[in-house]
Amino acid sequence: MRNARADAYENTPRDVIATGNEYPPHYVLPAHSHRRGQLLYASTGVVTTITSEGSWVVPPRRALWIPPGVSHEVHMGGPVSTRSAYVSPEAAHAAGLPERCQVIAVSPLLHELLMEAVDLPAEYELDGRDGRVMALLLDEIRRMPALPLNTPLPHDKRLAALCRELLDQPSQEVKIDDMAQRAGMSRRHFTRTFREETGMSFTAWRQQACLLTALTRLGNGDAITQVAMDLGYGNPSAFTAAFRRVLGVAPSRYLGTS
Repeated sequence: MRNARADAYENTPRDVIATGNEYPPHYVLPAHSHRRGQLLYASTGVVTTITSEGSWVVPPRRALWIPPGVSHEVHMGGPVSTRSAYVSPEAAHAAGLPERCQVIAVSPLLHELLMEAVDLPAEYELDGRDGRVMALLLDEIRRMPALPLNTPLPHDKRLAALCRELLDQPSQEVKIDDMAQRAGMSRRHFTRTFREETGMSFTAWRQQACLLTALTRLGNGDAITQVAMDLGYGNPSAFTAAFRRVLGVAPSRYLGTS
């Protein structure tokens, strides 16, 4: 189903349904939730999804699993083409799909299955080819590896508000002492609380926020040199080294891989 609202099909008597949509640059889907779990696939463009627990960046040819009932807002970094599979809570549980949001890799087979699934009718034949396509789609989602493309948000309201601000304009130049002062905490209290609530040091979190913002900007065609400077890296080489250390390959290769 193309250019269709998923909520119109929430109660369709099928374990998996699929929709495909096109979005203009910088389009925002306000916070909403689905009864079903959603696999949000960016076939082109970069998508950022935000929940109360954190922010997830989905580059081209990756996907985000959003469990049933999780409220989320979606930001399009540029022109975006999505393909989404919506999985009933019962089927998601039976398949062992994650209980928290998670970016996953997308194999060539999963890509083709998603491309095919959006052209199937809402009430496809369960015992025919269409039913087998959807069953294989669910199997393929289950076997995809997770990717480290999220920035968790702390539960403390003061820290969460500060982190949301930093996610909007991340920079390596933001200092721990400045964050602690703005939060009304000592440096020691800030660093301890931040790690307890996010599972990361502030330094690692800041770098993750910068790199995920870089993914969005690079996906929109911004130059590596400009992105590196805007994010507070001393030079493009330092940025590329940090990117490779966290994500495994250089920026150009990461965005070029499928």
